[in-house]
Amino acid sequence: MATKEVEQEFPNVGEGPETYSLTDAFDDADAVVLFLQRDYYCGKCRDQTKEVAERYDEFAGRDAEVVVVLPESTEKAEGWTKRMDLPFPLLADEDAKMGERYGQEVRFGVLGRLHDLVGRMPVALVLTKGDDKIEVAYEHNGDSYGDRPSVDELLEQVEAA
Repeated sequence: MATKEVEQEFPNVGEGPETYSLTDAFDDADAVVLFLQRDYYCGKCRDQTKEVAERYDEFAGRDAEVVVVLPESTEKAEGWTKRMDLPFPLLADEDAKMGERYGQEVRFGVLGRLHDLVGRMPVALVLTKGDDKIEVAYEHNGDSYGDRPSVDELLEQVEAA
């Protein structure tokens, strides 16, 4: 299991406090399912977020919090909350610091770095906390925009964590 440093705070436009760090989630949950999305315009990202929202009670029933991170400004992230009724935090990470921290791949060199929709790949993680560190219990690094674990697979990984 990889260990990561405790996270900084990010603007939250979803449920929960106005600013949010992953350590906040562990106040009330044993695990965090973290989605590092690609871009505001990514349809697969929106679809995945909607599906997780529809099945959120299954995560909560397993004592897991869901956190979605969008590498966008607060204003753009708020656009998602207007489209979707999310029962969990949606973090705006304009500088993609969370993606960098967790190794979110950005392909296609300069073009991929300029346009997240082109280069940024999706990531799903199940995190646990121990000894003031956040540990990665499960990691799925997408190798294409549609390469994402199913909700059922994530729920299994939460149970295993």
